[in-house]
Amino acid sequence: MRFCILGSGSSGNSALLITEQARVLVDAGFSARKLEQLLAGEGESLAGIDAIFLTHEHGDHAAGIEGLKKFPQIQLFANAATAKAVQEGLTHQPLWKIFETGSSFRFRDLEIHSFAVPHDAHEPVGFRFMTGEDGDLFSPRRSLAWLTDLGHAPAHVHDFIRGCDVLAIEANHCVRMLQADIRRPWSLKQRISGRHGHLSNDAVRDLLAAVACPHWRKIYLTHLSRDCNSPEAVQTALAPLNVTLSCEFSVVHAGEGSRAFEW
Repeated sequence: MRFCILGSGSSGNSALLITEQARVLVDAGFSARKLEQLLAGEGESLAGIDAIFLTHEHGDHAAGIEGLKKFPQIQLFANAATAKAVQEGLTHQPLWKIFETGSSFRFRDLEIHSFAVPHDAHEPVGFRFMTGEDGDLFSPRRSLAWLTDLGHAPAHVHDFIRGCDVLAIEANHCVRMLQADIRRPWSLKQRISGRHGHLSNDAVRDLLAAVACPHWRKIYLTHLSRDCNSPEAVQTALAPLNVTLSCEFSVVHAGEGSRAFEW
């Protein structure tokens, strides 16, 4: 597997996952032109993308779908509620592949598990991607969990991220910085910090500490608020985990991407 986050934050979210048989995006929250630029930085292009997996319909995760008319080969995986919400804003009909939330399915050499997450969208999901076979020396089992946009982590979320090699999870805001922000009205602060909003740095720390899986090799902290969080605040909040977890942590700056990680 080769994985990198093209960009993450309130301005847009998208990641690239490459296996022996597939090149896919997880979310497409940038314009098609911007996605082309971001992919070019990784030596890839939309012409080479086989599929996109959508977590939910919000613009910072699905804004690029409208610009994909020139790329009819791209299959678009989403549950019915997300597909309906996205399609209402489109002027073309993508190649939708509908799955049921909670189901497992295959795409080429990828095995995909979808799971519900609590967020203020129609039917938001997280994904676990797996490829390879247990005990295969040439194509060993590899796994990645993608978990953004959730206000809290129910028990089933713990189960889905446990045992993965790589985890991409949001660390959206610092509670103190959000409370002190003067540009956001109280109602928006309540939405962000609510049980169907976004995970704070402290909530992510508590979740990771509760699961504490020894199989994790790398954890990406994503979807940082540009105004109400910072890499320094994330690192301070998660510092206690550096002792208990031996994996590598990578904080993805708001709006920026990450270097590719291969395993």
